[in-house]
Amino acid sequence: MTRLLEQYKGQILPSLREDFGIGNELAVPRLRKVIVSMGLGKALQDKKRLPAAADDLSKITGQKAAICRARKSVSNFKLRTGYEIGLKVTLRGRRMYEFVDRLINLAIPRMRDFRGLSPDAFDGRGNYSMGIADQSVFPEIDINKVEYPQGMNITLVTSATTDEQARSLLSKLGMPFRRTGGQE
Repeated sequence: MTRLLEQYKGQILPSLREDFGIGNELAVPRLRKVIVSMGLGKALQDKKRLPAAADDLSKITGQKAAICRARKSVSNFKLRTGYEIGLKVTLRGRRMYEFVDRLINLAIPRMRDFRGLSPDAFDGRGNYSMGIADQSVFPEIDINKVEYPQGMNITLVTSATTDEQARSLLSKLGMPFRRTGGQE
């Protein structure tokens, strides 16, 4: 069992149950999946960019990245239906908890000028999305071998029904949210 999953089952789950007055253990908010995606619009000009980004994303997540293709043609972007323009990985179970643990404890502290994650990036249904400007904050990536700096989007999907429950879950997991009310 991963360290974060063990912590969730031992400490966080009972704490959330008590905080929200939830009787059934299965109704307590939990992480369902984590989606990591990269938009590669510049891959249209440079064909080496997509395989390099796919390799980096696979190293970061421990899972092969799925290639996303354009659904519509957009003439202003010189984009045609079927062009390969993105990558995504959906993590569940043990790999998800390992990734979130590395994200919270290793990658986020390495971000430049970091002052906390926005506490307002919830979607109203208990899911949290964040962006990372450069993949080199992950320890799996060798900074000297990075050809193309590439950002990524990370979405944490929870079973929480409200943003308040999801914020409490992620805070207890260790997500470093920025304090509200002018305190920094």
